[in-house]
Amino acid sequence: MATGRSPEMTRHLALDGAAKAVTRCRDFTRQTLAEWGWPPVPVDGTARSELTEDALLLVSEVIANACLHAGGPTSLVLRCTPARLRIEVTDRSPAPPRTVHRSDPSRPGGHGLLIVERLGRDWGWGPAVAGPGKCVWVEIGPR
Repeated sequence: MATGRSPEMTRHLALDGAAKAVTRCRDFTRQTLAEWGWPPVPVDGTARSELTEDALLLVSEVIANACLHAGGPTSLVLRCTPARLRIEVTDRSPAPPRTVHRSDPSRPGGHGLLIVERLGRDWGWGPAVAGPGKCVWVEIGPR
């Protein structure tokens, strides 16, 4: 029996810590999205290149947060349907991600989760499926 769901494509990148993790993950994501032809042509007038750059920025922010606050990332998983891209990053820390509210927003740092909240359709976190740590995820797609 057909479920009516779009097929999901998935790619996994195992990581061993923070060394060059942001660059590796951006390159992996850029190559994967190109191979998948994602994003599809949006119906809302958003440029494909804009959605791709937003996805790369989200990958950078979530990976950087894992490097800075959680002992380094252990994996990046990309899950894609025509309607959305889900970015999942696992790390070694079970502590929940925290949004930092700075008194001076013009100062660098502490803006990662604010960027995730603004660019992503939805985001969240939960315990890692295997081993200690957590998984932080964010979804993006044509609005």
